[in-house]
Amino acid sequence: MMILDKHCSTSILAKTIRKHSLRMMYKAGSSHIGACLSMAEILAVLYDKILKVDPARPTWPERDRFILSKGHGAAIVYALLAEQGFFPKEYLERYCVDGGILPGHVDMKAVPGIETSAGSLGHGLSIGVGMAIANRNTKNPGRIFVLLGDGECNAGSVWEAVMLAAHLKLTNITAIVDFNKLQGFGRTDEVINQENLAERWQAFNWETYQTDGHDLDELEKIFNLPQSGPKAIIAHTVKGKGISFMEDKLEWHYKSPNKEQYQQAVKELAESL
Repeated sequence: MMILDKHCSTSILAKTIRKHSLRMMYKAGSSHIGACLSMAEILAVLYDKILKVDPARPTWPERDRFILSKGHGAAIVYALLAEQGFFPKEYLERYCVDGGILPGHVDMKAVPGIETSAGSLGHGLSIGVGMAIANRNTKNPGRIFVLLGDGECNAGSVWEAVMLAAHLKLTNITAIVDFNKLQGFGRTDEVINQENLAERWQAFNWETYQTDGHDLDELEKIFNLPQSGPKAIIAHTVKGKGISFMEDKLEWHYKSPNKEQYQQAVKELAESL
């Protein structure tokens, strides 16, 4: 009898949602495939190992809440929620198309499992801090997890939320930065240098960790570490991860693959399963 690695299911989940999001974006001709692919492992670990959620009761008051602040990465979140049973997988065929169900940016009114709508960057952490305060005040054990983009950390509203969470010593919120080093207008260190991003979070008194954002073991370990205040995980990732010609390429922030590129990408993802 073959004994599977303890993270086999999580790894397969990450690869599966990559395949879903690729197909969704190819069919819709939509953007942001690179931004989706970089966070597959983060999402897979969260939903397979960490979050206390129930697809049968998506509004369960004591659930953990996940907020995608980089709302343009919607496709892979929809794919993850469908794989987890929040809604039928058939809905994925109606992503970002006329008469569809799933908008190009996450929409809390579209399907169960989306905690807040997002699109205009810099808002998600503020919303998450508000939820964390509310949970603490009502003794609700639910935790808040917010995934931000590294380019998004240029926004001043992010740092206002960072300061408040630290001042209040919130122990029920975790921020994850998808640090793929690329944003809409270029490399993050060229737009606004963020080489010391971890040090910035730490300077604001967040319990800050850096890790390979594609390492399932390390992500799970850090998520499970106890905290006496707000936690920040700077997850070093690769934009376009898993598809050779998309990896670390700025253009895949915007482009959708043509037929030949799609077939090549499907082949590469299939070989990785």
